[in-house]
Amino acid sequence: MSATPAAERMPALYLSHGAPPLADDALWPGQLASWSASLPRPRAILMVSAHWEEAPLALGAVETVPLVYDFWGFPEHYYRVRYAAPGAPELADSVRKLLRGAGTPVQDITDRGLDHGVYVPLVEMFPDADIPVLQISMPTLDPQKLMEIGRRLAPLRDEGVLIVGSGFFTHNLAALRQGGIPGWSVEFDDWGQRALAAADVDALLDFENKSPAGRLAHPRTEHFAPLFVTLGASEGELKSGRSVIDGFWMGLAKRSVQFG
Repeated sequence: MSATPAAERMPALYLSHGAPPLADDALWPGQLASWSASLPRPRAILMVSAHWEEAPLALGAVETVPLVYDFWGFPEHYYRVRYAAPGAPELADSVRKLLRGAGTPVQDITDRGLDHGVYVPLVEMFPDADIPVLQISMPTLDPQKLMEIGRRLAPLRDEGVLIVGSGFFTHNLAALRQGGIPGWSVEFDDWGQRALAAADVDALLDFENKSPAGRLAHPRTEHFAPLFVTLGASEGELKSGRSVIDGFWMGLAKRSVQFG
C-alpha cells in the first residue's frame, strides 16, 4: 500500500469477538464502539479470525462478496446482518509481497467473504462499513509460526493498517455450566492478564503447559491463536500492551488487548 500521504502508525489489537448474539448484549457493543472511537482512523483493516484455518495461508475476497454465516441454529435475524465493507486489493498486494518474500506460500480464495469472527466486532466498531477490510487465514495453530507471520506483517502498521487478531480469551463451550463463571475461565484469564502485563512471551507461547487450566480454557487452540499474530506484529512494543476490555460473557473471558 502507498504510504503517501503519510499515514499514522496504527496499533495492533487482539479482541474477543463474541458470537452473533453479541449485538444484543447490554454492555459489549458499547465497549467495542468506545474502543474504536479512541483509535486513529485506519486506512484499511487486516483481520485474522479463529474461524478461518486454511493452508497455505489464504487471502479472502478483495471485493465485496456475501458474508460467511458460519454458525448454526440461531434465530433468523442473525443471518440477515450485512457488512458490505470495501475490499482491499492494495493491501492484499502488500500482504503477498511481505509473506511471499519470507518464503511463505500464499493463495487467493476470491469468493471467501468475511466470517463472523470479523464482521460481528466490526459492525460494532466501524458500523459505517466504509473502511477496506481484508481477512487472511491461519495456516497453522503453531504459536511460533503465527508470531513470525505477525512480524512479517508489522510494517503495514506504518501504512495505516489496523492489524486485528480475533478470537476469544477463553473458549470451551462444552465445559460451560449453567449460571456463574467457571473457575477454569477465571484462572486462565487472570494468568493471561499477568503474562501480558509482564510481556512474558515465552509463557504465552507455551500457554498449554504454563497456564492454570490451559487445556480446559482452550481444548482446541484456534481462539487463542490469533493473539500470536498480534504479538508478532507488536514485537518491541509488548510492554505497551493494555487490556481495553475485560470481564466475562456467558462464562467466557472477553479480554481484549491493544499494543501501541
